[in-house]
Amino acid sequence: MLLKFLSVKEVPTLFWSAPKALTFKPPLTSFIFLVVGLFIFGVGEALIVAAAVGVSPWTVLAQGVAQSTGWELGFTTFVVSMAVLVCWIPLRQSPGIGTILNAVIIALVFSFLLPYLPTFDSVLLRVIEAIVGILITGFGGALYLIANLGPGPRDGLMTGLQGVTNLPIAWVRSGIELSVIAIGWLLGGNVGFGTVMFAFGIGPAIAMSMYFLVVLFGASEEKTGA
Repeated sequence: MLLKFLSVKEVPTLFWSAPKALTFKPPLTSFIFLVVGLFIFGVGEALIVAAAVGVSPWTVLAQGVAQSTGWELGFTTFVVSMAVLVCWIPLRQSPGIGTILNAVIIALVFSFLLPYLPTFDSVLLRVIEAIVGILITGFGGALYLIANLGPGPRDGLMTGLQGVTNLPIAWVRSGIELSVIAIGWLLGGNVGFGTVMFAFGIGPAIAMSMYFLVVLFGASEEKTGA
């Protein structure tokens, strides 16, 4: 079935998956795929920003909180990330080296690459650029999550809620992003077309990437939810 990837549950175990997330001596293959995945993730996020069709849902939330509190946007973004990490506790999510590298590598790639990316005048080309960015972000996310060396704050919230609800990853992530948009908008954040497009697209993009990686490399049935 063409849309079978929408039923994917949990992060699959593939040849580059580490035995456990919290380790100070990760397998070399797992570490390489972690770094490559985070690099690709950063490229995708930079493309989304360069498209200029709307900020990410979590930026909308940070804007809304900043409007309500008077805090600076950078500090608000940090507080939101810390709050998401606190939500990991009841969800029993394990941090790892990937949790730290998530922030470092993506930020470095984003800062370096963004000035060199094209900014189109055509709305159609900007939308296409944003869609490409979402797909690339999803693929990078799948690669690094499968490495099993610790997710970033938002991805950890996704996998944690998936474990609690047993719903497909695509549905869980879209639900999170749409909820974040709603809260941010109610608090005064700015919502654009690209914001909504990201909210609906990032979950399916991650799930689709995981599905096809499983098709290519194989994984146990119970870990794919297929």
